[in-house]
Amino acid sequence: MFERYFSLQKNGTSVRTEVFAGITTFLTMVYIIIVNPAILSSIGIPFEQVFMATIISVITGTLIMGIFAKLPIAIAPGMGLNAYFASVVGAQGLSYQTIFGTVFIAGLLFILLSVTKFRETIITSIPASLKYGITSGIGLFIAFLGLKQSGIVVPNNSTMITLGDLHEPVTVLSIIGLFLTLILMARNVKGALFFGMLLTAVIGYFMDLLIFKDIISSPPIPVFYDIDIAGVFSNSLYAVVFAFLLVTLFDTTGTMIAVTEQAGLMKDGKFPRAKMAFLGDAIATTVGALFGTSPSSAYVESSTGVAVGGRTGLTAVVTAILFAVSMFFSPLISAISSLPAITAPVLIIVGCFMMEGLARIDWKQFDEAFPAFVIILTMPLTSSISTGIAIGFITYPLMKVFSGKAKQVHPLIYFFGVVFLIQMIFFPTH
Repeated sequence: MFERYFSLQKNGTSVRTEVFAGITTFLTMVYIIIVNPAILSSIGIPFEQVFMATIISVITGTLIMGIFAKLPIAIAPGMGLNAYFASVVGAQGLSYQTIFGTVFIAGLLFILLSVTKFRETIITSIPASLKYGITSGIGLFIAFLGLKQSGIVVPNNSTMITLGDLHEPVTVLSIIGLFLTLILMARNVKGALFFGMLLTAVIGYFMDLLIFKDIISSPPIPVFYDIDIAGVFSNSLYAVVFAFLLVTLFDTTGTMIAVTEQAGLMKDGKFPRAKMAFLGDAIATTVGALFGTSPSSAYVESSTGVAVGGRTGLTAVVTAILFAVSMFFSPLISAISSLPAITAPVLIIVGCFMMEGLARIDWKQFDEAFPAFVIILTMPLTSSISTGIAIGFITYPLMKVFSGKAKQVHPLIYFFGVVFLIQMIFFPTH
């Protein structure tokens, strides 16, 4: 059944590989069901409400992505977007129900855009140098994230970052886990990333870093339609709707390009089953708003599942099932996701995998090279994928215009260059 529906053999994979990939993706992004409620509960939203809304949003978007788009990409509330949500509530003194209204409207607009060819046109109009820059930039972004989570690098007042304390237990475990996983990779062990995480978790348990108080608990009851749509119009929050729509659109598009490119599923620069893929995150955003969470986005952690060998939607289906099960294991999930040493090595290694696109950029052609370079540079330094994408889209048309190659640029790139410039000036997300 799985072979026929997902064309496993054609994609060079198997049920076993897809299951390992789904588990790997789940373990590297499960932190979202802890972190997202923590961020949004800080502005008064009940923790249990956001916890369930997060899981419902993940299941909705990821199942659509897996079953209908047949891609190994997981959907979940975006980290930058939840921070922006919290900042809007805090800065403007509005109720969180009203801001949920803006997310809901943005989600509906997102769905409308997704059923047209608009998003597909975006994919085909993006120059190759920007696509490879996005992929590589996200690679550095998640590798840097892994280094920070593990404590291998830490903030420093004079140099911004510096080498961390290598005697810290979490950092020691992270380094052990990294080298164990590298050894498995060097030995060509199938599922090396997944088994590396398992070994790290076992060692962490014996180091008293992984402590379980409880394993199973009943899931909280979901809260439905705790939103205020009328407040969106009475407070004229159109700019907030636009900001959510804009950042979600390009965060997701950039991540989808990166993960799909990494999986080798992009054919002649075209995105497979694009309409259903785009609907996945659009519907997840809309449903998430109805239950109580910020906008959803394709998750860059999906690249860890691809690195293990995930190539079809079965990977996403497995991830969604595990998230469904996780609502009954919140104490266990909380313990695992609170120990970054388990997932940090995977993020570092996958970051290396995603640098492959650098070889395809024409570095001798400066007006192609610099926009890619600036994307790669700014994503990890600003800790924002959307900021890197925005700067790339602004820089590319400018370089082409002043190089006398204005006609080589698709009109949409000019349009979005202007839109991104406006967004960065007036609607910053951080």
